Formats: sequence, C-alpha cells, structure tokens
Amino acid sequence: QVQLVESGGGLVQAGGSLRLSCAASGRTFSRFAMGWFRQAPGKERELVAAISWGGHNTYYIDSVKGRFTISRDNAKSAVYLQMISLEPEDTGLYYCAAGTNPDGLERFSAVHWGQGTQVTVSS
Repeated sequence: QVQLVESGGGLVQAGGSLRLSCAASGRTFSRFAMGWFRQAPGKERELVAAISWGGHNTYYIDSVKGRFTISRDNAKSAVYLQMISLEPEDTGLYYCAAGTNPDGLERFSAVHWGQGTQVTVSS
C-alpha cells in the first residue's frame, strides 16, 4: 500500500515556474512507476508525465515536452514535476499516482492516488 501527498501548487502568471512534490509512504514505493495527472473542470483527467520505477525512462504528453521534467528519488520516496514556461492551458488539479506500465509508460495505469494540488496559471 502506498499513500501519496502532493505539494507545491499555486497561482502563477503565464511564463512562470512551479515545482510539484509528491511524498510517499509505504514500503513498496520503489516498485511502482510514478505519474502526474491533471484535470480541469469539464475535462477528462489526463496523464501529463510518467517515470519508470528505476527512473531511467520518462514519458510526456506532447503539449508539455521541453517544459516539464519528471524525476524521482527513491531514497526519499519522492517524485517531482518541474514546470517552466507555464501556460494558462496548464491550469488544473494535479495528482501524483503510483501505478504500472506493462505496455510502456504511455500506457501508465494508476493504482494509488494522491489528493491533488491546484495549479492556476493566469494570462
């Protein structure tokens, strides 16, 4: 069992930066791939980025490539999402998740969820 708590969200102007953190508890953290999802009102939750359990492989949706970086520190049981050049379209509730990716990171499937942290980007 993994429990996840996000932090680092906030209100920024377009072009600004934020770094989201996710602290995990549970003895099996390092066995999971990790991902960040986001959801805006009226839209489906979407996978933004994912990282393999060993940290050697990453995935990003096209709209954030070159702007977002996902990383993890298994010794600290933490995963991060560094976001730069933020756009209003990045606004949403961001969730970290632990899961599996049997068919590649683009097929990441969450099995444990955090409660979310709000990111709001103003124009």
